[in-house]
Amino acid sequence: MQNNRNYFIAIALSVLVLIVWQFFYINPRIEAERQATGQQQEAVTRDPSPGVEGVPAPAAGQAPDAALPGGAGGLEVTAVNRDAAIAASERVAIDTPSLTGSINLTGARFDDLRLKGYRETVDDDSPIITLLSPAAIETGYFVELGYVGSEAAGPVPGADTVWEAEAGAELTPQTPVTLTFDNGQGLVFTRTISVDDDFMFQVDDTVSNTSGETVSLASYGRSTRFSKPTTPSIFVLHEGLLGFFGDAGLREIDYSDVEEDGIISVEQASAGWMGITDKYWATALIPDQANPFVSRFAYFGEGRARYQTDFRADALTIPADGTVEVANKVFAGAKQVPIIDGYQDQFQIPSFDLMIDWGWFYFITKPLFYLLDFFYRLLGNFGVSILITTVLIKLVFFPLANKSYVSMANMKKVQPKMEEIKKKHGDDRMAMQQAMMELYKTEKINPIAGCWPVLLQIPVFFALYKVIYVTIEMRHAPFFGWIQDLSAPDPTSIFNLFGLLPYDVPAFLLIGVWPLIMGVTMFLQMRMNPTPPDPTQQMIFNWMPVVFTFMLATFPAGLVIYWAWNNTLSILQQGFIMKRQGVKIELWDNLRGLFRRKPKPAE
Repeated sequence: MQNNRNYFIAIALSVLVLIVWQFFYINPRIEAERQATGQQQEAVTRDPSPGVEGVPAPAAGQAPDAALPGGAGGLEVTAVNRDAAIAASERVAIDTPSLTGSINLTGARFDDLRLKGYRETVDDDSPIITLLSPAAIETGYFVELGYVGSEAAGPVPGADTVWEAEAGAELTPQTPVTLTFDNGQGLVFTRTISVDDDFMFQVDDTVSNTSGETVSLASYGRSTRFSKPTTPSIFVLHEGLLGFFGDAGLREIDYSDVEEDGIISVEQASAGWMGITDKYWATALIPDQANPFVSRFAYFGEGRARYQTDFRADALTIPADGTVEVANKVFAGAKQVPIIDGYQDQFQIPSFDLMIDWGWFYFITKPLFYLLDFFYRLLGNFGVSILITTVLIKLVFFPLANKSYVSMANMKKVQPKMEEIKKKHGDDRMAMQQAMMELYKTEKINPIAGCWPVLLQIPVFFALYKVIYVTIEMRHAPFFGWIQDLSAPDPTSIFNLFGLLPYDVPAFLLIGVWPLIMGVTMFLQMRMNPTPPDPTQQMIFNWMPVVFTFMLATFPAGLVIYWAWNNTLSILQQGFIMKRQGVKIELWDNLRGLFRRKPKPAE
C-alpha cells in the first residue's frame, strides 16, 4: 500500500506542477485585463492621419507574383467610434439568421459583422458579439479580397477601390449581391457575394479583358487585425494566426511569435486555408483550390501595428477579349463543431475541423465532444450530459479499475506479512526488497496496479477539459441553480458565505460550492485506505484535497462537476470491490482517528 501511495502522490503532484501555476496564478490577472480591455474599447481616439492601407503594387517590370498584400502604409485611427466609421462609407447590408452587419464598398471589405446568436455575457440583454470592425477604429479587424497586377493591367481592385452595387442591395441567404468595378483600361471585374444561413461567404469573381492585350494578375486575400486578445495566453488553447497547407499540415502561430519574427512564410500550396482565431470565433480565407497559392503569417510594426494572415494565388493570364473566373470563400463566425465539420465535408476543405483547437488528444477530445453533444441534444443540459458521460467513462475503465482495486485489496490482506518482513529485514534494504518481491509473486499481487487507472484517465481528464474550455457549445451553457455557464468558474465563494455577505471577493478567493464538493469527495476517497505511517505522506494526504480545491476553483465549473462526480463514483466502486474481497474499508476509522483527540506524550 505504501508503494501505491507513492505512485498516487507522484501522479497528483505532476499534474499540479503542470497546471497550477497557469490557473491559480493567472486567474486574477485575467479579470484585471478583461476590465482593461473594456476600457480600451471605449477609449478610441481621433487621429487626423489619412486613410487605411492599400495593397502594394509590383515595382516596374516586376511580375504579380513578386508582391503580397499588406506591406507598408499609413494605418491610423480616423474615427471616434465604430458607428462613425461605418457611417463614413457606402455599404451593402448583411442580414442572415446568424449574422448582421454590412460590406464596405471601399475595398469590398467584410469589416462590419456581428453574431446574432451570441452575447457578451449570460445576461439576455447584453450586446451581441462583434467580430469584425472597420480599420478606422482602434480595434479594427477585417477580411479583404483583391488583386495585384502588372503595369499593363492598370488599376485592379484593392483596399482603396470603390465598388458599385445596385441601389438597395442587401445580402441574405436568398439574395446574393453583385458588385462591379471598371478600371477604365479594359478590365471589368464582377463580384458576386453569397452567404448561407451560418458563417460562410462565397465570393465569385469574373474578370473580363476588353483591353485588346493579354494581361496578368493574381488574386489575394487577407485577414487583418489591429489588436489582439488581452487575456493571458493559456497553454491549452491556441489564439492567433493559423492555417492548413496540404502536405505542410497545420501551422499555429502565436501573436508573440509573429511579433518576434515579423513575417513567417509558408511554402506554396495547392489546397488549404488560413485565418485568425480566437477562443470561440475565427475568420478564415479559403482560396480557390484550383489555383496554387502562397500564404504567410505577418506582423507589421511600422506605423500602426497589425497582424495579418494572407495569401496570393499564382498569376492568371487573361487573353484579349477573354475572361477568367476566381472562386474564394470567407468564413467569419462562431466555431460551432457541427458547422465547421459540415463545411469541411461540403466544400472539401482539408482539415478545416482543426480550426477548433482539439489539442494533443484529438482522437479522444473530438469523440468525447460528440458523446457529450449527443446527451445534450437528448436531455437539453450539458451538465447532466457530463454526469452521464462520466458514468460511461467509468464503465469503460471498470475492468482495469476492478483489477486495480482487487490488487489494492490483496495488498491490504498481506499487510501483516509485510510488517513481519520489515521487522525481520529492517536494516537490510536489499533483503527487504527481495522478500517483498517474493511475497508479491507468491500472492500474485502487482504493486503498481493501483496507479494505472489514474495514468490512463489523465488523458481523458485533459480531453474533457479541452472540450469544456474550447468548444463554443459549452459557452454560457447552464447547469442547475447558480451555475449558468459551465465554461466559467463557479461564481460563488465561501469567503462571502456564497453571496450572503454584501461584498465581492478577489478572484483568487473564489472558492465556490462545487470546488468544495470536489475537495470533500477527494478527501473521502483518500480516506478509503489506511493512513500512511510516514508523517510526510500523512501531511501530503491531509493537504492535497485543500490544494486541489483552491486550484480547481479557477477551472470551468463543468470540469469541477466532472471531477466531483468521478470521485463519488470511485468511492462507491472502491467500496463495493473492497467489501466483495472481504477487506476492511478504512473510511470510518480514518475519519474517527482524524478528529479523535490525540494523547499527550508522557512527561
